[in-house]
Amino acid sequence: MPVKNRFAEMHPQITEWRRDLHQNPELNFDCHRTAGLVAERLRAFGCDEVVEGIAGTGVVGVIRGRGAASDRVIGLRADMDALPIMEATGLDYASQTPGKMHACGHDGHTAMLLGAAQYLAETRNFDGTAVVIFQPAEEGGGGAKVMCDAGLMARWNVQEVYGMHNWPGMPAGQFGIREGGFFAATDQFTVQVVGRGGHAAKPQETIDPTVVASHIVLALQSVASRNVDPTQQVVVSVTSFRTESDAYNVIPPRVELRGTVRTLDAGVRVQAQERVSALIDLTAKAYGAVAELEYELGYPVMVNAPDQTAFAADVARRVAGDCVEAPLVMGGEDFAYMLEERPGAYILVGNGPGASVHHPEYNFNDEIIPLGCSWWAGIIEDRMPLQS
Repeated sequence: MPVKNRFAEMHPQITEWRRDLHQNPELNFDCHRTAGLVAERLRAFGCDEVVEGIAGTGVVGVIRGRGAASDRVIGLRADMDALPIMEATGLDYASQTPGKMHACGHDGHTAMLLGAAQYLAETRNFDGTAVVIFQPAEEGGGGAKVMCDAGLMARWNVQEVYGMHNWPGMPAGQFGIREGGFFAATDQFTVQVVGRGGHAAKPQETIDPTVVASHIVLALQSVASRNVDPTQQVVVSVTSFRTESDAYNVIPPRVELRGTVRTLDAGVRVQAQERVSALIDLTAKAYGAVAELEYELGYPVMVNAPDQTAFAADVARRVAGDCVEAPLVMGGEDFAYMLEERPGAYILVGNGPGASVHHPEYNFNDEIIPLGCSWWAGIIEDRMPLQS
């Protein structure tokens, strides 16, 4: 099953959809234009059911195959939202909204799943039901969780679910996947280190929170180096250090630290939270200060199920001739919530050389559209084949 000829025919049209979405980016749950276009096209394709408004702007399309023997249901998910980034590509189809940009390729994901939906609605060469899921708010809003909490999986009896993401730096059109923990849990923390401010010339009269906060930053590095099994993955990064004063001769009373904790195992996630909390509290106390910690759990670890991963890789090999083992990714992906509810798999498709995702010069590679569409279609046709 190489790239399907139908997608070569549809390539210009799908590219046009993608570039229109790129020119009109929308953030978080505010994907009203995008969702409206998606729903309009799904209805034009002849989907058996189109439902809008799930998680505010989420859209679901239902396509029933020609077979009558199977009650199997498989979900395919694409994300729709953009990022608050000022585009710097200079493309003739660049964002028309200053400060908003499709810098992660969700425009491409949406367009490819639309192309697959059109093909599946035309051919219906499968025995079961395909549910195409267009999700808002992947970029920090947890739209996948909101859709799941709204009853997405139970409402349509979804039994397996699959997702895809383009990946700059991988050869264009090459697929990569891995079983088990794939994308990291993404937690974050804010710490208020409270001391006693004063004159910089009289430090003995103060409890200097800048010194205390500096020791906390250094202590947190021991979570990865001395607390967690070195065969496991954990990243603890302090990314912001702020004081209340810009003066050269003032020791401030308070310092704010912000940071993130990334893990690829649920047990390590708990361990890292415990160690981060203890190190912050005890380091502050050792210097006579107080640390007020807010620790926020973000997206969970995204875990690919064994059987579905092997199947997804097999489809990718039939489409592109190869499927490599993807690297572990310490970034987060809210498709993790869908994989907590149903077994499934998430795959990467190479975007070729160029700027990374979340970069103002990033651009989705339209040449990979036929491969992505063919993989989506292959998941449905091969997992739910027509009975001879």
